[in-house]
Amino acid sequence: MEMETVPNGSSPSSTTTTTSAAVTTNAASAAAVAAAISPNAPSSKLNQLSESLKLEHQFLRVPFEHYKKAIRANHRIVEKELSAVINGVSDAAESEMSRDDAVHHLNSLVSRLQGLKRKSEEGSRTENLQAQRCRARLDHLESADPENLSDWHNTRLKRILVDYMLRMSYYNTAVKLAESSNIQDLVDVDVFHEAKKVIDALQNKEVTPALAWCADNKSRLKKSKSKFEFQLRLQEFIELVRSENMMRAITYARKYLAPWGSTHMKELQRVLATLAFKSNTECTTYKVLFDSKQWDYLIDQFKQEFCKLYGMTLEPSLNIYLQAGLSALKTPFCYEDDCTKEDPLSQESFRKLATPLPYSKQHHSKLVCYITKELMDTENPPLVLPNGYVYSTKALEEMSKKNDGRITCPRTGLTCNYTELVKAYIS
Repeated sequence: MEMETVPNGSSPSSTTTTTSAAVTTNAASAAAVAAAISPNAPSSKLNQLSESLKLEHQFLRVPFEHYKKAIRANHRIVEKELSAVINGVSDAAESEMSRDDAVHHLNSLVSRLQGLKRKSEEGSRTENLQAQRCRARLDHLESADPENLSDWHNTRLKRILVDYMLRMSYYNTAVKLAESSNIQDLVDVDVFHEAKKVIDALQNKEVTPALAWCADNKSRLKKSKSKFEFQLRLQEFIELVRSENMMRAITYARKYLAPWGSTHMKELQRVLATLAFKSNTECTTYKVLFDSKQWDYLIDQFKQEFCKLYGMTLEPSLNIYLQAGLSALKTPFCYEDDCTKEDPLSQESFRKLATPLPYSKQHHSKLVCYITKELMDTENPPLVLPNGYVYSTKALEEMSKKNDGRITCPRTGLTCNYTELVKAYIS
């Protein structure tokens, strides 16, 4: 489930406000958890742990949202079945039927109740599983020891890697890593598996699983004013027009598109106008509607709605952590051809990841020796060769000892005497 194509921060302002409030609450909780874990730990270590726990909002939110979803689904099933049984009993009481018919009717109601019992038991197991995951994640956060965080950080790294693999569609690898590390309750394999079914279907130009997902989450999507179901209906209509099945397209529009007319009239009118065109039309306004890239747009739209529904970030956690580090390293020099290989930003993949980031604010310039990669300061001052290249005193001194007092510029091959260079520098 590749998420990296979706730009971060594209959700509505209302969602941003809600998320900010949730993060603020989570930050306060994190500080309380950190203090409760080890009240005698030094304040610096507690602060470090507290800052780490503030980033775990998604870690707790996803299983909690899944838990709520399971409860709502079970409640709907019970409500629907009980209502049907009660109505059946009322109809039997009011109607005049023979004894055999009444027995048969009551037996069918009993069978329905038995079916409801089985469904309730399955639903209860699902709810207990999600509750267990919430408990496991809380226990994991509480197990963080400020005095020894290495094991906890190692587990956290594995969680981040599994999350990245799931988003990049490496499902089998993600499952193997989770199983080998015994962190199944700390990762969201089942949640992403649910998304995979929808994405695979959309890639095969099928909307049925996506529409079923919209039906399962109808109330949540309606609350967030999502247009995803409407976009799916429009695409299904376009496919009918593409196949030149105009009568079915008109019938489909009356049944599924007409209810959206009050809120999306302009988009609806534009799509309905395709009835007058063929899929090979050269009219730019309608040609784009028949473009196969519309399916890619639907996939991106689903990913956004999916992440919003479960309170997940659009970017993988791994990207967010890497960008946090790269933002402190990014300078204009990183994009020059002679950037040192030790700099992460010398690699194209990291440069691409750092593209939207601002340059780091450097109050003081720092000189790093090209040879030793060590910082040049008062203890290890820089020396300028006759050709203008600068290296650290320590590096040139070590070079001179190996070459009988001679030093060679590694970039140009210039050779000179180290002692004479130092004398010239002092004078």
